[in-house]
Amino acid sequence: QVQLVESGGGLVQAGGSLRLSCAASGRTFSGYNMDWFRQAPGKEREFVAIISRSGSIIYYADSVKGRFTISRDNAKNTVYLQMNSLNPEDTAVYYCAAKWGSIISRKEDDMDYWGKGTLVTVSS
Repeated sequence: QVQLVESGGGLVQAGGSLRLSCAASGRTFSGYNMDWFRQAPGKEREFVAIISRSGSIIYYADSVKGRFTISRDNAKNTVYLQMNSLNPEDTAVYYCAAKWGSIISRKEDDMDYWGKGTLVTVSS
C-alpha cells in the first residue's frame, strides 16, 4: 500500500511559478513510475507529466512542455513538479499517481495509487 500526499498548490499570478511536491509512504517508492495529472473545472482529468522509476525517462503533455519540469528524489520518497510561466489555463487540481513496474503509462486507468490532489489557481 502506498499513500501519496500532494502539497505546494496555491494562488499565483499569471507568469508566476509554483513547485508541487508529492510525498509517498512506504519503502518501495523507487519501484513506482510517477505521473502528474490535473483536472480543470468542468473538464476531464488529463495527463501532465511522467517520470520513470530511475528518472531516466520523462514525458510531458504538449500543453506544459518547456514550462513544467518533473523530477524525483527516491531517497526522500518524493516527486516534484516545477511549474513556470503559469497561465490561467493551468488552473486545476493537480494529482500525483503511482504505477508499479517497468512499463510507464500516461493513462489514468493504469495507475495503482492516487493522491487527493492540490489546487493550483492562476489569476490573470
